[in-house]
Amino acid sequence: MKIDHTITTSATNGDNGTICRTIEVAVIDRRDLTSPSMVASPLVGDELNLIPPLNFAMVDNGIFRSGFPDSANFSFLQTLGLRSIICLCPEPYSEATTEFLKDGGIRLYQFGIESYKEPFVNMPEDTIREALKVVLDVKNHPVLIHCKRGKHRTGCLVGCLRKLQKWCLSSIFDEYQRFAAAKARVSDQRFMELFDVSTCLRKNLDQSVKKAHPFGDFLIRRAVVEDEKADPIQRMEDGSYAIRNAVNIMK
Repeated sequence: MKIDHTITTSATNGDNGTICRTIEVAVIDRRDLTSPSMVASPLVGDELNLIPPLNFAMVDNGIFRSGFPDSANFSFLQTLGLRSIICLCPEPYSEATTEFLKDGGIRLYQFGIESYKEPFVNMPEDTIREALKVVLDVKNHPVLIHCKRGKHRTGCLVGCLRKLQKWCLSSIFDEYQRFAAAKARVSDQRFMELFDVSTCLRKNLDQSVKKAHPFGDFLIRRAVVEDEKADPIQRMEDGSYAIRNAVNIMK
């Protein structure tokens, strides 16, 4: 097993400053590992110590959500074989948690979204889009998404992911409310309802279409024109049908 040195990068968004701080405390050459089961796991005698973080749940294959993890959750997190963690809080990790990431070769993507109470909640759309890019990249899987309590910021990011997965709004809101409970915010649900997934689809599918089809550039240009002609409400519900149809041509 090969471990490279520490790497630190950051992404900026013009005059708005840094959107995401990426810290890769160790890079493990996973080609030396025959299967995910080879990732270090607790001893059988420690099974009673497998304590998941607050509000932990599986979102989809290779995608998990929770509240802020601490040292009590390390044994449980080891069993997930995480490659990445998306932290939606601006607070830094403790020294113990940073060491845990280093030992496991886990890359941290930190999107510092401040926590506010209504009516002063303003979910940054650009930051959510950047976080979605990390979630959609399977090279980052298994990935854990978390904020302070796994309710509002995590709920909004997962809700926007559900829109990409073509969930209806009622199901998206039901899932959000299941975790937020009495703390559910109307502003969060409005943000998810108005979030335009068509640009996310376009940015993530453009490159794959261009590479996989000889007329990829033409298909993308035609799809964009067709998508812009569509009714805005229908386009929001369909998630950029024209662009998805361009991808289906290759199947």
